Amino acid sequence: MKKILVIEDNLEVRENTCEILELSGYEVFSAENGKIGVQEALDKMPDLIICDVMMPVLDGFGALKILHKNPKTTNIPFIFLTAKAEKDDFRKGMNLGADDYVTKPFTDIELLEAIEIRLDKYKHIAEPVQAHNVFFNVEEHFQTILTEFLKDKEHRFYKQKDLIFREGSTPRSVFWIKEGKAQTFKSHEYGKELTLSFYGNNDFIGSSDAFRNSPYQESAIAIDATEIILIPTEEFMEWMRSDNSIAQHFIHLMAIKAGEKDKHLLELAYSSVRKRVADSLLRLFKHYKEDDHRLFQISIRREELAHIVGTTKETVTRTLSEFKEDGLIDVKGSSITLRDIDGLEAIPA
Repeated sequence: MKKILVIEDNLEVRENTCEILELSGYEVFSAENGKIGVQEALDKMPDLIICDVMMPVLDGFGALKILHKNPKTTNIPFIFLTAKAEKDDFRKGMNLGADDYVTKPFTDIELLEAIEIRLDKYKHIAEPVQAHNVFFNVEEHFQTILTEFLKDKEHRFYKQKDLIFREGSTPRSVFWIKEGKAQTFKSHEYGKELTLSFYGNNDFIGSSDAFRNSPYQESAIAIDATEIILIPTEEFMEWMRSDNSIAQHFIHLMAIKAGEKDKHLLELAYSSVRKRVADSLLRLFKHYKEDDHRLFQISIRREELAHIVGTTKETVTRTLSEFKEDGLIDVKGSSITLRDIDGLEAIPA
């Protein structure tokens, strides 16, 4: 069953459109503005997106621009659904990468025909990749050749807060985490930091900079005691060229990380502080939880959490106290235990 995401701020139009699609045999998800729509697209990975243009928080043009910049969602067919039919709006949407433009009011047949045409077009693009994956287990093959490739590489041990590489420096190595935790961040000219991504066991850091042959775009530090294998950049790129499945694997990894960063930056721009603190704790939970049968606990300084949230240490401290009073977390010194995952996820934006 094909999945379709409907992004529309008008409740009646949204519900009617969803009903038409469900009756036609599609699995349907919906969102009331572009910000939520982008998050839903990254989470659900629909086969097609129908989106209004004029919406609060983030309009359709903004949603399309974000999704088309992300390798993970750039090929999802995108249809604008709007009451505005001016040439300038039409041209702007198409220039951003929209696949079609359906003007309100529309008939059921007009909408369904537009969807079928776009899904059929995308099917011919996707079929070769799907057929390849049926006969070739890329992931299994990758793990086998990775083990062999790393045999003679240098191991290096980092203590908590040790710098792995600095933003702007020449990428002489790509880093593979054998055991431990790390994070990447960007520094403001006045010394402020913003945490971008988290990494754990079996993750690569610095591979995208090696692909671009450009200086590191961010800095990386160890969060805990961490063992890392260093791969010289030239050897890494030779390895990429030696097997198409390796390059395919890294393109997939980079698409995932790009999606995570875009989602995080979107939250920083539009979400409340409470939502950002909750989402930051959930990001740590999803990256580093090891045992599904135990409460997740992490030791993190308030200043470090503030760098993830994009706010001040005082604001983070106050918000954590509120969460503790609400029964969502426990706090003892720098240790935070998540007690109610569903409650944290339900905090409104």
